[in-house]
Amino acid sequence: MTPALEKLALHFASLPAIGRKSAVRLAYHVLEMNEEEVRAFAESLLEVKRATRLCSVCQCFSETEVCRFCEDPERDGGVIMCVEDNRALEAIEALHEYRGRYHVLHGVLSPMDGIGPEQLKIKELLSRLDGTVREVIIATNPSVEGEATAMYLGKLLKPLGVRVTRLAYGLPVGGTLEYADNTTLLRAIEGRTEV
Repeated sequence: MTPALEKLALHFASLPAIGRKSAVRLAYHVLEMNEEEVRAFAESLLEVKRATRLCSVCQCFSETEVCRFCEDPERDGGVIMCVEDNRALEAIEALHEYRGRYHVLHGVLSPMDGIGPEQLKIKELLSRLDGTVREVIIATNPSVEGEATAMYLGKLLKPLGVRVTRLAYGLPVGGTLEYADNTTLLRAIEGRTEV
């Protein structure tokens, strides 16, 4: 393998869920692409970094100052679903059933990884609780870190007079929202419980 090909494979291998064999396969595939395809691929990588920002309200990825979810007047601004990341938001949005707003934490509490409340978008969530929010649905993954984050948010939000609920179980422990089927996700939203 040439040094340039090895370097490309290392970059692919640094992506989540891409092992060494898959990274090498992807690197060879790029090598087999024509120069115009490679240029378009590289430009799309640069474009997504340049064009994407965080919504100033809910912190989800957006190409505008305020995202389409926060701008939508048909959505219930009194209900905020708090998710770990944009992948979870997209999984819930694919149901076409939830009509409230979102808040993206950009992670979960994980002291082992050095992630505390300061590294998450919790201050931004608190700033949204202006008296019009009736309920915050905590939709973190049912993992140890997701549960710890839900407990932390529950203790933080309850004294503020807002109803705090958690997605119902039905999602497997250790599973992630983006891989759950639509029925499981819908039942989890409908069967949420008080924290």
